[in-house]
Amino acid sequence: MRLSVIIVNYNVKYFLEQCLCSVMKAVTALGEAAAEVIVVDNQSTDGSVEYLRPKFPSVFFIENRENSGFGRANNQAVQMSKGEFILFLNPDTIVEENSFTRCLAEMQRQPDLGAMGVRMVDGGGKYLPESKRGFPTPWVSFCKLSGLTKLFPVSRVFARYYLGHLPEKESNEVDVLAGACMLVRRKAVELTGGFDEQFFMYAEDIDLSFRIKKAGFRNFYFTGTTIIHFKGESTLKDARYVRHFYEAMILYVRKHYKGIGAWFYVLLLKAMIAIRSVLQSKPVPPKGLSKDQSIAVTGDPGTVKRIVHGLGDQQVTNQPQLADVLICCEGADFTFRELIGRIEELAPDKRAFVHGSGTECAVGSASKDRQGEVILLKLPPESI
Repeated sequence: MRLSVIIVNYNVKYFLEQCLCSVMKAVTALGEAAAEVIVVDNQSTDGSVEYLRPKFPSVFFIENRENSGFGRANNQAVQMSKGEFILFLNPDTIVEENSFTRCLAEMQRQPDLGAMGVRMVDGGGKYLPESKRGFPTPWVSFCKLSGLTKLFPVSRVFARYYLGHLPEKESNEVDVLAGACMLVRRKAVELTGGFDEQFFMYAEDIDLSFRIKKAGFRNFYFTGTTIIHFKGESTLKDARYVRHFYEAMILYVRKHYKGIGAWFYVLLLKAMIAIRSVLQSKPVPPKGLSKDQSIAVTGDPGTVKRIVHGLGDQQVTNQPQLADVLICCEGADFTFRELIGRIEELAPDKRAFVHGSGTECAVGSASKDRQGEVILLKLPPESI
C-alpha cells in the first residue's frame, strides 16, 4: 500500500465530511487499494462517528474514550497503518483530486525527502504563510514577536519565520512543515518515533520537522498542488488557546535549545502568555445568513441549481464578484481543484463556503477570529 491518510477529529463533523469528500476523490485517483484512510475521533460530543461512518464506509474510524491530544492520536493510527507514506491531515482541509498523486510522485523522485508540505490557502483563498517556515530560534521568534518580520516580509534576516525570501509559488527545501498537511516517509516516522506526545496540541509539527532533519532527511515545500486549510477555524482563539500555544512553544524551546538565548526566549514566551491573555479578544460567534446579504452560488451547474432552489427567499445573485457570500460547489462537472482556484479568484473579502457533492451542508469562513461556519442546506431532489 502506497499511502495512509490519517485525520484526527474533535467535534468538527461537517468540516470533516467535506474533507473526506475531497480525500476520497484524491484516493480514487491513486488507483484501487493504493491508499487507506484512518480517522481518529478524540471523544467528540457532536456525534461525528455516527454521522460519518455510514457516509464513508471505506474509512476506518477509531473512537477514543478520551481526548489524548493530537500527537498521540496520530501515533495511534500510525501503529495500524500500512502505507509506505503517511499523510497527517487536518479535518478542516480540502484537497485537490491530484494532490496525492503529485505529492507521492515528487517524494519518489527525491528519495532523500523525509517530509513534504504543500501550498495552503485559507477559506477565503488567501495564501497561508505557515505553509513553509524556518525553525523558531530565539532570533527568528524575536523578529516575529517584535514585528520585524511584518516590516520586512521578504528579508532573509528578519523574515525567516515564514521564509519570506522564498516565493510562495516555488517549491523549495524548508525547515518546518505544517501539521495540517504533512506527508511523511514511513522510514522517517520509524526513525524519529513520530510525534512527541508531550505536545498535547501545537508545536508538535515543528518538533517533528526538527527531528526529521536531524535524522538526515530533507523537508520540502511542494507547490505542485494547493489545498484549503480553514485556518484552525475548528479551534476557538480564546485565552485558553493562547496559553496552550505558548506553553507548547516553551516545551519546544526547552527541548531543543540551551544557554542564555533559550532562557531569554522562554522569558519572552511567558511574557507573551500574560500579555495576550489580557489583550485576546473574545471569539466572534458565526454570523449566519441574513436576508440582506447577497449570495452567489458557483461551481457544478446541477448542484448550483439545486442549492439556489433550496435557498428560497434568500437574496441570490449571479454576479459572484458583487456578492457578500460565496458558496462554491464541487460536482460531476466542477472539481475540487477548480473549486479551490475559484475561491482564490473570487473570495477575498467575502465569506466563502465549500460544498462537496453528496453532502447537505457547506463549510467555510476565512476569519481567524471566529470558529468555522456551517450552512445546513435544504436541497431539493436531484431532478429539480
